[in-house]
Amino acid sequence: VQLVESGGGLVQPGGSLRLSCVASGIIFRIVAMGWYRQVPGNQRELVASITPGGTINYADSVKGRFTISRDNTNTAVYLQMNSLKPEDTAVYYCNVNVRRSSDYWGRGTQVTVSS
Repeated sequence: VQLVESGGGLVQPGGSLRLSCVASGIIFRIVAMGWYRQVPGNQRELVASITPGGTINYADSVKGRFTISRDNTNTAVYLQMNSLKPEDTAVYYCNVNVRRSSDYWGRGTQVTVSS
């Protein structure tokens, strides 16, 4: 199964983007689906995650600005990003955490917030 991200790009501060991540097949034993981001030289950090039961977790830096959602079949996860700031600039990665197996990762999509 592959994860394919889309929706990244260049946006001005205060703008919005919507990231999408679609799985090429069904993934079993999902613990959570989510988004991470990474800036060169820094560790990859969790942005937001959502469980199949709907429990959501956000990084403090994005609370109130970003919204994560998923489809009912758990084959797609989305990240609506509003009020974007230059410090949100990063490569955003889709992640699916599963029990008793390695995580699935997308290849990443660049988000650049700049005037």
